[in-house]
Amino acid sequence: MTEDLKDTSGSAPRVRLGWPARTRREMYVKILWIGVWLVFLASPIDDLLSGHHSAGATAAGWVGLAAFVGVYLTLVFRNMGRPFSAPVVVSLTVALGVLAPLLAYSFGSAWLGLFVYLSVACGATLPLRAAYWAIPAATVVMYLVGLHSDEKEARGLFVLVLLIGFAMTGVGQLVRTTIELRKARATVAQLAANEERLRLARDLHDLLGHSLSLITLKSELAGRMLPDQPDKAAQQVADIEQVSRQALVDVREAVTGYRRPRLAAEIAGAQVALTAAGVTAELPAEPDLTGLPEDSEAALAWALREAITNVVRHSGARRCLVELARHQTLDGPVLQLTVEDNGTGGSGTGPGNGLTGLTERLQKAGGTLEAGPIKHGFRLVARVPAGSAAAVGSGA
Repeated sequence: MTEDLKDTSGSAPRVRLGWPARTRREMYVKILWIGVWLVFLASPIDDLLSGHHSAGATAAGWVGLAAFVGVYLTLVFRNMGRPFSAPVVVSLTVALGVLAPLLAYSFGSAWLGLFVYLSVACGATLPLRAAYWAIPAATVVMYLVGLHSDEKEARGLFVLVLLIGFAMTGVGQLVRTTIELRKARATVAQLAANEERLRLARDLHDLLGHSLSLITLKSELAGRMLPDQPDKAAQQVADIEQVSRQALVDVREAVTGYRRPRLAAEIAGAQVALTAAGVTAELPAEPDLTGLPEDSEAALAWALREAITNVVRHSGARRCLVELARHQTLDGPVLQLTVEDNGTGGSGTGPGNGLTGLTERLQKAGGTLEAGPIKHGFRLVARVPAGSAAAVGSGA
């Protein structure tokens, strides 16, 4: 189902905070996003090109500026999505904190704009407590350095350096929260899968434990009776056959029950999964499924389970709407399930096994499946014959 729910609209990639770039296009978008801030380098570059400094000083200025920009881009760009360790972040930030005042003090007020980058780096990469003192400290240092060259320029940058740093703390916190949410979604999905496996294991253990023990006992008895009491041994073998057949029936019933989820239970499970994943859920009340064929209910339940799994694990959605509605058609009443989210959809290309299997389940129940991207997300619509079912409520 991961491959099935992919947004193939071809729209431009978004900058996904806290996520590494998946494609070259996303890489270019992130580079452009960070590159916009390089406008503050115009003054230092103009200063170096103006010829106000000696050849040696100009060469040193170019080297220092290149080092500063390299450290800044390494720290901010590389730290988005796959963060450096804390010691590396602190070391790179300290390097910026040394280069900015050194260059500004040596070359004049045209270089005070470097403190904007220092403030951005502090706000975006440092922990909140460290950022709360590092940003004001960088601002004060900028002002003190500005007193040496141009106090008016320093006053003009004071508020900008201070505010932009604190603004970036919000962006940095958003990045960290996004990463944690992604990990939490993966954990929720893994726990749900483990719970399903444990449930099936418990059912099979309870069903087969007694039967297999009885088969083992009767097999031993039959082996002992065979030389002297073949008739009784044959009776034991007949009992073994009967127990085995009953065990086979029990296993089939257990597997059938496992593969036929109930729609009401899946709605309740969807609420828990979406809430745990931080997705705002709009779900229908418990539906009245009187008269709905069992195959139809099971097919819709599977469709809901697959769709919710995709929303939780892959879509990155913040909102999910689930609706159940009964419609009258020329072929009779149908029950329609609609699952719509505002995420980006799953990964991969083309229909996968999940969508193919779901289509087959619905076809066996006489239903249909439609799934595809919409303007702001993804929508899955499953329809099955409703028989004489009563009206069913839609999303609350």
